[in-house]
Amino acid sequence: MQPLNKDKVIALLFFALTTSFWVALMTNRAFLDLVFDRHQNLWSWYLRPLFLIPFCFFAYKHSWAGISITIFCLFTSMLWFNRPEVVSDSVKAFLQFEKDWLYGEWNYKKTLLIITIPISLISLGLSFWKRSLLMGLGVVVLIATGKIVWSIRNAGESGKSIIIPSILGLIICSGLIFYGFKRLERKTTNR
Repeated sequence: MQPLNKDKVIALLFFALTTSFWVALMTNRAFLDLVFDRHQNLWSWYLRPLFLIPFCFFAYKHSWAGISITIFCLFTSMLWFNRPEVVSDSVKAFLQFEKDWLYGEWNYKKTLLIITIPISLISLGLSFWKRSLLMGLGVVVLIATGKIVWSIRNAGESGKSIIIPSILGLIICSGLIFYGFKRLERKTTNR
C-alpha cells in the first residue's frame, strides 16, 4: 500500500476539522447561537462567497489540501467577525429563520436539500479539476441562484437580505474565476 502524501494528510486533517465544526454546530445550541450571533456581521456575508475563488484555484491545481483548507475557512468564517452593534431587523429575522430551520424537524426533504451543499461543492471542484470553465461558472451561478431562491421562498421578506451579498459575490467570483482561469490556461499553453 502506498503511503499518503502530505497533500492528502493535510486534506484529511482539515476535513476532520470541518466535520467537527459541523457536528459542534448541530449538537451544541450555545455554540450555534454564538456562531449566528457573530454571523450577523455583514462582512461575513460578503466574504463567504469569495472562498469559491481559492476553492476553484486549488481544484484546478489538483490540491486536496487547498480545497479542504478553503472549505474549512468557508464554514468557520461565520465566526471571524465580532457581533455588530447595530443589526437590521431583516438580518436578525433571516438568521433566526436559518437557526430554526437547522434545529427544526429533519425529514427527507430537508436532508435532500442539505445534501445539495456537498453536491454543489463536488460539482464545482470537479469542473475545475477537469478544467471546464463553462461548467464551473455554471455551478457558481446555480449556487448563488439556489441560495437566493431558497432564502426568499422559505424565509419570505427577510430572505431578501441575502440578495445583494449573493449577487455581488456572484459577479466578483465569476469575474475573478474567469480571469484566473484564462491566465492559468495561458501559462499552461506557453510552456
